[in-house]
Amino acid sequence: MNTAELSSMSKQVRRDIINMTANAGSGHPGGSLSAADLMTCLFFNHMHVDPKHPDDPNRDRFVLSKGHAAPCYYAVLAEMGFISRDEFKNFRQLHSILQGHPDSKKVPGVDAATGSLGQGCSIAVGMALGAKVQHKDCKVYTLLGDGECQEGQIWESFMAAAHYHLDNLTIIIDNNGLQIDGTNDEVMSLGDLPAKLRAFGLDLHEIDGHDMDTIEAALSAPAVPGKPKCILAHTVKGKGVSFMENQVGWHGKAPNEEQRQQALKELED
Repeated sequence: MNTAELSSMSKQVRRDIINMTANAGSGHPGGSLSAADLMTCLFFNHMHVDPKHPDDPNRDRFVLSKGHAAPCYYAVLAEMGFISRDEFKNFRQLHSILQGHPDSKKVPGVDAATGSLGQGCSIAVGMALGAKVQHKDCKVYTLLGDGECQEGQIWESFMAAAHYHLDNLTIIIDNNGLQIDGTNDEVMSLGDLPAKLRAFGLDLHEIDGHDMDTIEAALSAPAVPGKPKCILAHTVKGKGVSFMENQVGWHGKAPNEEQRQQALKELED
């Protein structure tokens, strides 16, 4: 897809996020909206996966470490044909395949069940290391929240990724500056995050996480031999919906019907 088509697709993903969370009366729209451009570009232009063969052993792998952004994940998977859009009405309902956090046993296209923050990058490191050991030419991608980078396990996984020279791994950080209890700086400052990522041995690309051209360029950049790639994407929580943007209260609150209609109106082509 060209970047104009990707932008149009990410707008549809955002509409699906709003509808899913509004229908359920619960969910996490803020961090799902901030990740929409990143995940759209990744899946449509870079992930080697096939909806007809979701368990292909040679497929690329993706781990949504910030599992609460599941609405974004489900929207992208539906657009690619892994799941039916009819499932959206069942989001967060009892016995639905689309739970509040992704379940790899229930949802085609989901490679790892996630939700406990801080663990996803370790899973991705294991996948990337396994691919290296088995001499498989597949890539592994993981999307982290910036708030979860306060978890020590995240830094252990970065250290391991660099130690094992996992140049088949791409770590994407959705750096929107907010988490459930406030700003990152208020809760636990990450300090000079770019300097820390470089110091841990990652090949860093610092970008605007809503500019499709720069997202595409970062994902397309050739791997540095022996170095994991890290894309630090500066984003806006609630991106695309004016009353949600940069508002910490929309981390885990669903829109009511009036708010749904306002959001959808803003997201019209």
